Amino acid sequence: MLFNSATYILVFLPITTAGYFILNYFAQYRLAAIFLSVASLIFYSISGLEFLPILLLSILVNYGIGTGLSTLPETMKGRRKSLLTVGIIFNLGLLAYFKYTNFFLENVDLVFGTDWKVGKIAFPLALSFVTFQKIAYLVDSYRFLTRGYGPVNYGLFVTFFPQLIAGPIVHHADVVPQFKNRDRRRFNFDNVRLGLMIFSAGLFKKVVLADTFAQWSTPGFDTATSLTFVQAWITGLSYTFQLYFDFSGYVDMAIGSAMIFNIHLPINFDSPYRSLSIQDFWRRWHMTLSRFLRDYLYVPLGGNRSGELRTYINLFITFLLGGLWHGASWMFVVWGALHGTALVLHRLWSRSGLSLPTPIAWLITFVFVVVTWVFFRATDMASALMVLKGMASVRDGSMHELLQPLIVRDYLTMASPVFSFTWIAAGLVIVLLFPTSIRLFKGNQRKSIYALYAGALFAAALLPLISFRASPSEFLYFNF
Repeated sequence: MLFNSATYILVFLPITTAGYFILNYFAQYRLAAIFLSVASLIFYSISGLEFLPILLLSILVNYGIGTGLSTLPETMKGRRKSLLTVGIIFNLGLLAYFKYTNFFLENVDLVFGTDWKVGKIAFPLALSFVTFQKIAYLVDSYRFLTRGYGPVNYGLFVTFFPQLIAGPIVHHADVVPQFKNRDRRRFNFDNVRLGLMIFSAGLFKKVVLADTFAQWSTPGFDTATSLTFVQAWITGLSYTFQLYFDFSGYVDMAIGSAMIFNIHLPINFDSPYRSLSIQDFWRRWHMTLSRFLRDYLYVPLGGNRSGELRTYINLFITFLLGGLWHGASWMFVVWGALHGTALVLHRLWSRSGLSLPTPIAWLITFVFVVVTWVFFRATDMASALMVLKGMASVRDGSMHELLQPLIVRDYLTMASPVFSFTWIAAGLVIVLLFPTSIRLFKGNQRKSIYALYAGALFAAALLPLISFRASPSEFLYFNF
């Protein structure tokens, strides 16, 4: 089920909210948690019922292994390590089979000239995010940090629908104590109001902003055979803002939905396009992914504890694998390698003691992010190089396209370069100057002006959804 669907907004969310709090009102706490878990599985199943058995198998196996790790005595170190290894292999094995089998075989065929025939393997929704959650849970179970987690609270932690399909990547310590807190099981009007405000902002980001930018980015990447300088920059910048508003909009809707149930999910975005360095960017972009990569990959690799050269290698490997996590494509590998290299160079630059003026530091970081998003979005290297070639063709004479709408009547049409650049400029203003949705509404949910503002965003986004002119579009991170 999609957050940006009328079914979710007008049917699923109200019914689930009412059922959960009614059961809690009558002190049926365990039944309320089970009800919310079942509702979450229904939410998941509507998007892909055929994948439900895989999700349930993963839940059961990981809970069993996690329980074993947290109950076996520390003196049985060998058995505990073996059990942890089995758990990690199980999770990575599931991910590898569904996400990377065809990618691996295609490359084997390319290198050895073979012709392996494997049918298309459907990728279960949420598997990438769930894998990270489960590995973190198992590692912490090995560290005795998950004692007291019963099957109901564990199941709710894994299935809780706001974060189930595309994050934020929730750590068990973020939410399990909240589920166990009975004070959070009471209906809280302030949290409902704040949650709806944040949700409205996220819905507007997705339906009005991201889906509009998609109308310029998609043709440039998927159907164009060549791009002028102006067209290439419209394509690259449009995708830059489409991805931001699509994913941050999803996270806002997830955080807002969870807030209605008095559950606080971790913040995942902190104005990343304001970053003055690539390190700063990764502290602001998809923050829960950055946290996982740091705690469960970079630090176990050795972090910065084994000398400068080893630190650079660890940084590069972390982001190379982080890129591959996004998808089975060499484009994601290239994207991860570029970011890993940039982080190494930034660390070298920082050690030199040199600095750049703030506007130049911002411009270099932003342009680097835009250019690397090209590899992230392109389906193959030829498509990526086509866009990059266009972005570099500054003298191709296409700049006159920006003046043409001043003469002809198509100034306000989607095909007008000036119209698209106007949207791009508006997107830049929003990400650079506007506060995040949470900062905007938190603490202001009782003020009428903010309620009116949120209501206007909600209405502007809901109208296209209930007009039945088109089906709601999927979120980009559903692909990852």
